[in-house]
Amino acid sequence: MEDPETGPHREFRLTPRLIGLPLVGSWLAGHWVAGAGFMAAALVAAVPLLVVTAPLALLLIFLHSPAYMLHQVEEHAGDRFRRFANAVVFGGREGLSTAGVLVINVGVVWTLNLAALYAALLWGPGYGLVAPYAVLVNGLTHIGARLRLGVYNPGLVTAVALFLPLGLVTIAVVGSAPGVDWRFHAVALAAAVLLHLAIIAYVAWRLRRLGRAAPRG
Repeated sequence: MEDPETGPHREFRLTPRLIGLPLVGSWLAGHWVAGAGFMAAALVAAVPLLVVTAPLALLLIFLHSPAYMLHQVEEHAGDRFRRFANAVVFGGREGLSTAGVLVINVGVVWTLNLAALYAALLWGPGYGLVAPYAVLVNGLTHIGARLRLGVYNPGLVTAVALFLPLGLVTIAVVGSAPGVDWRFHAVALAAAVLLHLAIIAYVAWRLRRLGRAAPRG
């Protein structure tokens, strides 16, 4: 039986102010990955309908949501990525927290892809370019980690098999749409890079906090 003081979801129990509803937060932390898998399947099931009703550019941007959810299943099933990052990348320190993983992957990533889809629907495909650039940047970070560390990192397979082809094809298709010039690409790429830099900054902040809190010999 999981110890509420040491189990992987302890953060939500011990700091209820983080979410305000600690039971909901704890439940989400334990089930969001499975939810992502089922949601991805449901979204993919809608693709045949969209093929005959939506423009290709909009369909491709839509596909970033289920693609990212499938990536999250590979990456976070069994809390694999957080454990890997903390053990291998951060030297045993908890640079990534359970709450941080939940907020980044559900609060930020899902919202980003949904916002990109609606922006493309309302104002044109160029306004949804942040979605493919975000998956490309993420995919390249997984590949870079593989080259640097020399070992598999959770999420690598879907980063290569899904993110790179989907991102590149989407950028090519959207880039050929009327009115989509280099400025759309520049803004989308900058937003994707800034998003990943913000995550790095969050982790660095946590590590500094942990360093200050560590007992000194």
